[in-house]
Amino acid sequence: MTQPQQSQALAELRVKIDALDQQLLSLLNQRARVAEEVGEIKRREGSPFFRPDRVAQVIEKIQGANQGPLLNQHVAAIWREIMSACLALETPQRVAVLGPQGTFCEQAAIEFFGSAANLIYCANFDEVFHATAAGTAQFGVVGMENSTEGVVARSLDLFLRSPVHVVGEVSLLVRHNLLRQTNSLDDIQVVMAHPQALAQCQNWLTQHLPHAERRAVSSNAEGARLAATDPTWAAIASERAASQFGLHIVSHAIQDEAYNRTRFAVISLPQTMAMPPASGRDCTSIVVSVPNRPGAVHDLLVPLKQHGVSMTRFESRPAKSGQWEYYFYIDIAGHPSQPAVAAALEELQRLCAYYKVLGAYPVSE
Repeated sequence: MTQPQQSQALAELRVKIDALDQQLLSLLNQRARVAEEVGEIKRREGSPFFRPDRVAQVIEKIQGANQGPLLNQHVAAIWREIMSACLALETPQRVAVLGPQGTFCEQAAIEFFGSAANLIYCANFDEVFHATAAGTAQFGVVGMENSTEGVVARSLDLFLRSPVHVVGEVSLLVRHNLLRQTNSLDDIQVVMAHPQALAQCQNWLTQHLPHAERRAVSSNAEGARLAATDPTWAAIASERAASQFGLHIVSHAIQDEAYNRTRFAVISLPQTMAMPPASGRDCTSIVVSVPNRPGAVHDLLVPLKQHGVSMTRFESRPAKSGQWEYYFYIDIAGHPSQPAVAAALEELQRLCAYYKVLGAYPVSE
């Protein structure tokens, strides 16, 4: 079959685009060479290579100068990848994530660090914390909270005994898809996913696959990997996982809540990255325990009210001491460098039997 002949106008525009592409490539390589020089200076001075606050400043400045027709969100994605590629020339960033390839945790890491980051895939969040604390990875990304099912309890528990702190967060709109070798709902015997994903899709599963076994696995991508080995198995996972393991997307967006978001924390050792400076839209996360006496929890919140500091999250987890004691995880709006926040935290600490700042970091938009 003969191809339709392109018009002269279209041919001229394609030549123009090719020329612009060559200019862009030349400019990008000029930027990369400057980035290598920056890396040499950072190496001599012992300065941190990756600074998310600097990335945010550059992107914000570029978006402010953007006159279109490119949308600001697309400009941000392009520049994040440019900066990620340049940073890889200075020093590759090692980032531990929940594996295998195709998890939402991987997606969150790429959104924060760019696709040039060197991802280290872990079997569970315990391994992500361990790899980050041991220095195998410079950073880790772990799930913290889902808008449908609440907190990821294991991550909260791991913060208690880990030396890492939170330096950033990513909020992802999570769409769960049913994946399978064949493009049909017939004869599915097992549906595999992370327990949170199974919970987030329970109504859909009850309606469409009431007799299928729901089997919890370490990650959605692991479920997809397993579903690729047996035609009677299906998985709940991302489009990225479907592509990774060669599976059909039998049903799109099967989560029970349409606006289903998961919040991921970016963690590191304090010596790898210190607490980020205040950005003007920050969250400070702490974990505390109080003496077991009447009114102790109420007293815990008084300093926040007195200093006009807003609490955005309050979660309790058992201390597992056998004494009905609890740890309380609190997120507050603001940064410890702000006088009101600093005063509230100082007073709050005096009331606590245990007190730890988990991190202060810019809130993900």
